[in-house]
Amino acid sequence: MEATSLSLSPLISISSNPNSNRRLGKTNLFNSSSRNHKPLQFQSKSTSTYKGIVKAQAVDEDYELKQVKDMAAARKRWEALVREGKVKVLTPKEAGYAIQLTGKTLLDVRPSIEHEKAWVKGSTWIPIFDADTQLDAGTLSRKVTSYMMGGWWSGVPTLSFNNQFISKVTEQFPNDTDLIIACQKGLRSLAACELLYNAGYRNLFWVQGGLEASEEEDLEREGPQPFKLAGIGGLSGFLGWTDQQRAQAAKEGWGYRLVFTARLIVVVLAADALFLGVQQLAHYLQEIRAN
Repeated sequence: MEATSLSLSPLISISSNPNSNRRLGKTNLFNSSSRNHKPLQFQSKSTSTYKGIVKAQAVDEDYELKQVKDMAAARKRWEALVREGKVKVLTPKEAGYAIQLTGKTLLDVRPSIEHEKAWVKGSTWIPIFDADTQLDAGTLSRKVTSYMMGGWWSGVPTLSFNNQFISKVTEQFPNDTDLIIACQKGLRSLAACELLYNAGYRNLFWVQGGLEASEEEDLEREGPQPFKLAGIGGLSGFLGWTDQQRAQAAKEGWGYRLVFTARLIVVVLAADALFLGVQQLAHYLQEIRAN
């Protein structure tokens, strides 16, 4: 399956609330059993601290390995849902026809950062994951780590599982409703399909490849950007260094390319100015110390 081969790592992050069970790797989406981590206690002695750090690293590595295994198990379950016909597959074009001709509802499960750029006219937006807005020490630490590990380049924020996803869906739609489920690339929508199927929904349609796989004529779009560009951001998006933007540039021509070329020049000049400024400041501080 094409969509289930997509990478999930930039899409999922950690919630710091221990009672919310909001990290995808920790939720019942992946595994029906939860893992209880015992808090690590560090002694004041340097050797004990060192051993504690090593132990913490080992726990993190074990957890990452568990995440990979849980993700693999989840993919198998999602593939089974489609293979067994419990979830029907639609291309974006077929989804557009279904909305126009039969009045089926499109449920957009993308986070707000993607939805606010482009959405299907008349669709219902209930995110299965959204930006984590908590500001406690644990969440801030994860946000910094995510940013340093590539968030600055991709623009993908720290996301947390929406515990109210099912309750919000059931408030608006009875379980015999025909629901077309879509996300940006087609992976999170499969996770949503599994949750909805387990909640009793039996008329589920999954948009293969997500909205990013659609052409402009497939679905009636609202919002400032094409569907293909709704999932990009960060420095890569600002400079136009993504596959989606390269494809868009091939269609738009040189005018589109010149915009990003100008941005690249601005970034290079800003970096040079910053470098020179730091050098001047260091030289100035050395003179002060000498005097």
